[in-house]
Amino acid sequence: MSLKKHLAHLCLTSALTFTSVTFAQEAPSSLLSLQHQWAKVNYEYEDETKLTALHQLIADAEVLSQQTHHSAEALTWLAISQSSTASAKGGLGALKYAQSAKENLEKAIEQDEAVLEGTALTVLAALYHKVPGWPVSFGSDKKAHSLFTRALEINPTGMDQNFFYAEFLFDEGEQEKALSHLSIAASAPQKPNRPLADMKRREEIKALQDAITKRR
Repeated sequence: MSLKKHLAHLCLTSALTFTSVTFAQEAPSSLLSLQHQWAKVNYEYEDETKLTALHQLIADAEVLSQQTHHSAEALTWLAISQSSTASAKGGLGALKYAQSAKENLEKAIEQDEAVLEGTALTVLAALYHKVPGWPVSFGSDKKAHSLFTRALEINPTGMDQNFFYAEFLFDEGEQEKALSHLSIAASAPQKPNRPLADMKRREEIKALQDAITKRR
C-alpha cells in the first residue's frame, strides 16, 4: 500500500516523521537548543515517553514564540513540534496537531516567506502531501507541489527541501526525478553543530535512494 493510501486510513504514526529540519548556520542559540531537544526526543525516545516529551517541546516552543513576539523562526519551530506530536499520537487525535502546525506555518510564511531558508514552506508542503484530504483534513498534492516549488526556488540545494520533494515525487511515481533531488540532498554540506539531526536525515536519504533503486 502506498503512503498516500495509508494516510487515507489515518495512519499518521509514521507519515509525519519528517521534521528533523536543520536551521541555517546563523540560527539563534535558543532555536538551536530547541532543535537539539527535538532531535533527542524524536530519535531516542519511544511510545508514551516520547509523546510526553513532545508535549513539553510544544510548551517550550510556545514560550519561545511569546518571548520573540511570535517571530517567523519560532512559529516555524512550534509547528515542527506540533507535527511531530501528530506523528507520535496517530489516528484522529493527530489531526488537531497537524492543523495547528499548518496555521503556525502560514503565520510564519506571512511574515517571511523565506524563513529559515525555506523551511516553513517545506514543512507546510510536506504536511499538505502527507495528511488526508477533504473531508478528513486539508491534504492536497496540488498545493504541496506549489509549496515545494517555491521552497526550492528559495533554497535549491537545501537538504530538507530536496529530500521532502523527493519523497513527494516517489509517492507520485516519478522515481528518476526523485533520485535526482536525493542526490542534491545527499550533497548538502554537513551541519556539525546539529550532528544527530544531520546524521538521521542522511540515513533517510540513503534509505529512500535504496528503495527507489530496488524498484528500477
